[in-house]
Order: sequence, then C-alpha cells, then structure tokens
Amino acid sequence: MALDFFKVQDHAARYRKYRLSSPNEVQGLIVSYLQRKKGEPFSLAVDIGCGSGQSTRGMAPYFEKVIGIDVSEAQIEEAKKVDGPDNVSYRWGFAEELEFEDGSIDLVTAGAAAHWFDMEKFMKEVERILKPKGCVALYCYEVPCLLNYDNCTEHPAQIVQDLFTILKPYETKVNKIVWDEYKQVFDAITFPDKERLLNTMGVSSETVVEFGVKYFCLLASKPE
Repeated sequence: MALDFFKVQDHAARYRKYRLSSPNEVQGLIVSYLQRKKGEPFSLAVDIGCGSGQSTRGMAPYFEKVIGIDVSEAQIEEAKKVDGPDNVSYRWGFAEELEFEDGSIDLVTAGAAAHWFDMEKFMKEVERILKPKGCVALYCYEVPCLLNYDNCTEHPAQIVQDLFTILKPYETKVNKIVWDEYKQVFDAITFPDKERLLNTMGVSSETVVEFGVKYFCLLASKPE
C-alpha cells in the first residue's frame, strides 16, 4: 500500500514540492569516501529510489553522468519536470533489477529509500554492476529535531516527538528500519569494507523553519 501511495501523481507532485534536498555535507561525505576508496575518474553514478530527483541532482557536479531510478513512473515524471544539469537523466526501474552492464558503475546511492529494498537481491545487483573499488552509499535521516519556527513560544521539537510517540504503535517494519538508524541495512551490506556514520546537520526550509536533522550514512567499497 505504501509503495502504491508513492505512485499516485498527486502525491508525487507534493513530494517534489516539499521534499528537501540532501545537505551538501552528505554529498561531500559520499564523494570523499569514493575518492579515498577508488579515486577518479568518476564516470557514472546511479541513484536508486530517486523520487523526484532531489538527491540525484546533488551528485551531478561530481560525475560525468548521473542516472536516477525509481519504481514510480509518477515520481520519474515529476523529476523530469525540474530543470537540472544536462548530465542527469531518469528512468523507471527496480532496485533489485538494475539494467546496467557488469562492472560499469562508480557509485550506487540511495537517499531515504533503502528501507524499501529487498537488500539481499539489491546487494547482488550492486556487486554485479559496480566497478572494482566502486562504492555504495545508503543514507537516511531521523525525525527532525526542530530548533526554531518563527516566534513559536512552545518547544517545536517536543511537539514533533509527542506526535511520533502517538504514532509509534502503528509503525510498520519499514518505519522500524529507519528508527533503528539502518542497523539492519548495514548488516545486509555484503562488502567487508564498510562504515556507518551518524551526524547532525542543519537544514532550513525557505528560512521559516530551521532544524537539525540526524543523518545516518552507510558507506561500503567493493573489493578490487
């Protein structure tokens, strides 16, 4: 049902409008890791579960070509509506069935999407398509810790926490993977050379809401 929800055109349009782009710090962290493990050239990156392309476009400055892939045709159509770099393109597809040649990809990323994947099948595809020393980066974030909302006299962070406490009895298996900061996803990464990083980053939305978000980023490098 949740996946079908993401396929609805109305929802996809709202997702494109309100979903924040990934912080530059996350992109820099990923590229720095790839530089350290593999080194240039950076020819092709693939962003799985790209949605309306916020995370995909963020990788454009670092690669000759970036391809965003999503299971939702509605999301892909929304991504194509955004004016973006010429080296970014989008296509429909599954995380577990990636139509790329063996050993052809420098980096596979997934921003706030890996909790939807069949990780065993996904990692088999990642192992197949990555170049030797190529990297996979899977990242997500926790419930926002609000710091400031205009002149709000109440504590916005507490309001958000109270809301999620009420919703907790109804959480799905996918929700739990996120709340556990991708521990299950990290365990499912088959590359022995892997890292799990946690960091809190500042984000603002049109300067009205300012908050800190705790990101968790899983980084791994394919053996040579």
